Amino acid sequence: MKRNIDVVVIGSGPGGYRAAVMARQQGLSVAIIEGGSWGGTCLNRGCVPKKAWYDVARLMAGQRGFAARGIAGTLTADAAAAWEHQHRVSAQVRAGYVDYLDRLGIERIEALARFTAVRQLVAGTQSLSAGAVIVATGSCPLLPPALRMADARILTTDDLFDRPLPPGRRIAVLGSGAVGTEMAFILHHLGFSVSWLMGQPPMSRSEFSAPAQRLLLERLAASDITPRTGARVRQASVSGDGGVLLSLDDGSQVSADWVLAGTGRVPNTESLNAAAAGMMLSDSGHIVTDACCNAAEGTYAIGDVSNPAMTANHALADAAVAVRNILQPGSAKRADVWVPEALYSAIELARTGLGEDAAEAGGWEPATGFAAFALNPQALAEGEPDGFLRLLADMDSGRPLGVEMAGPGAGELVGLLGPVFGSPGGLSTLAAAAYNHPSRGEECFNAVEAMAARWGLDLRLPGSAD
Repeated sequence: MKRNIDVVVIGSGPGGYRAAVMARQQGLSVAIIEGGSWGGTCLNRGCVPKKAWYDVARLMAGQRGFAARGIAGTLTADAAAAWEHQHRVSAQVRAGYVDYLDRLGIERIEALARFTAVRQLVAGTQSLSAGAVIVATGSCPLLPPALRMADARILTTDDLFDRPLPPGRRIAVLGSGAVGTEMAFILHHLGFSVSWLMGQPPMSRSEFSAPAQRLLLERLAASDITPRTGARVRQASVSGDGGVLLSLDDGSQVSADWVLAGTGRVPNTESLNAAAAGMMLSDSGHIVTDACCNAAEGTYAIGDVSNPAMTANHALADAAVAVRNILQPGSAKRADVWVPEALYSAIELARTGLGEDAAEAGGWEPATGFAAFALNPQALAEGEPDGFLRLLADMDSGRPLGVEMAGPGAGELVGLLGPVFGSPGGLSTLAAAAYNHPSRGEECFNAVEAMAARWGLDLRLPGSAD
């Protein structure tokens, strides 16, 4: 017997979870279908466990300056204990997550979902008819064919956080993107000997500015972490000692006990029968949507499965767009440019909005407000004076265009600044705000003030006369 439900969400990662909660809080009946682990990749084998490890790695890296701050002794990392810690963190968050879904009255269905027609699905033994469907099935790691020949020792991030670490201290980390750049730093400070191999320089395909990328490389070097560029893997094989032998394009070889492959991800669409729902796939395998996250009649796709940015932040933002359009069609559109991008490595980087090149290409006249943390009291007290806050605005109108930050707390601060920068009066809002002192956040005011003075920008306070 087919049951009717207002909103069916497929996938329980950050996007699916947020969409289900938002729809239920608006009084709609909601079912969420999950064929794997509740919480999806982010909670179980992505952002959450990685962040647990990153905090450990930051402490290990920071001990170089402990003595000058009055802290004696040496820290030693225990990788096995750190693995157990991230496992407990994920389990605790997952338990609270499931409990909240249940308390809201969201029906949870543990099965793979498959479309049989537009807004008609089968999940396990259940047949469902939905007023609206939100596809949030996420993505999975991509393992190139060259690496599959030794896959018993080739790990993806799924393997890394799902199972205890394999034996051996020599690791080859592959990839120049966020996974490679973050995990090379983390695993190095968990006590492993890391060979970091890639084709292009670290984060060279990201939107982070040249100064941010230079600072990242300097901080990696300070931790004795050296990226090896132009070093793509041509073949992987099991070595005589049970490890992995990697043959590179330049003819050289690298030996490792195991390999972490940060070689990209692909959308999870295989089991959906997307064509039955009227959905189309792009050349990259993503579900094609419009700016409102519409993929077909009454069907929306959010997060990694449709958004090429493939981050949890974009999934969360997409979820809000989809639910608002279910409630009022056409009322909300994606604004990917204001979704924050963050990196947790030798230095924390975060940004949102436009960079200078994109601003100029869009016809703006970008002006920069810059504040370094070198003399910031909070940064000096923490022993972390590297980094900066960089604001971008249109020279003619004062309209805020983008913000970038390097240093501890960058992701937190930029995430809060994003909505401010998304509004025409954002600079005036920052200029009029009251800031805690000492704090890194007060550099927002310093950067805005410097920008306004240099370029003669009009920073009218909220409520002032026109």
